[in-house]
Amino acid sequence: MGGIYKLEINESSEELKELLRKQKVAAAKERIQLLYLLKTRQVLTIQEVAKVLGRNRVTVQDWLKKYREGGLSSLLNFSKSTGRPPVVPKYVVNALLKRLEEPEGFNSYKEIGQWLKEKFALEVNYKTLHKLVHYKLKASPKIAKPQSNEQKEEKVLGFKKN
Repeated sequence: MGGIYKLEINESSEELKELLRKQKVAAAKERIQLLYLLKTRQVLTIQEVAKVLGRNRVTVQDWLKKYREGGLSSLLNFSKSTGRPPVVPKYVVNALLKRLEEPEGFNSYKEIGQWLKEKFALEVNYKTLHKLVHYKLKASPKIAKPQSNEQKEEKVLGFKKN
């Protein structure tokens, strides 16, 4: 078993208890709980506190290193992953949205894909394109409905007025 861990925790046990109560994020609560357990001497070693928190000893050591170097604010600072970059860049999405707002629009998603390939040299999977246009942009290609050759234009205009 390792030796007793010595760390100067600046906050009092009452402050830590209050902070623990106010936390809404589970990860932050867990890190403050680490400090609280060490401050109140409920645990004495890193191995014990790791066991109580259900974390690896190395993880607990990393948290304590952050606290030692930057204090409580450093310990509670969570960096977010940027994730995978989008297949269709923002400027292309804006251009596509403008093009979809035009009266002629597109006849199909396949035609939108061809337009992206010609204009931006960008090949986009059909499924990705459909999700982008239909769900994200809440638009659709303007597909003209078939009309009868026998249909009279004045009757159509009369119908539209009523």
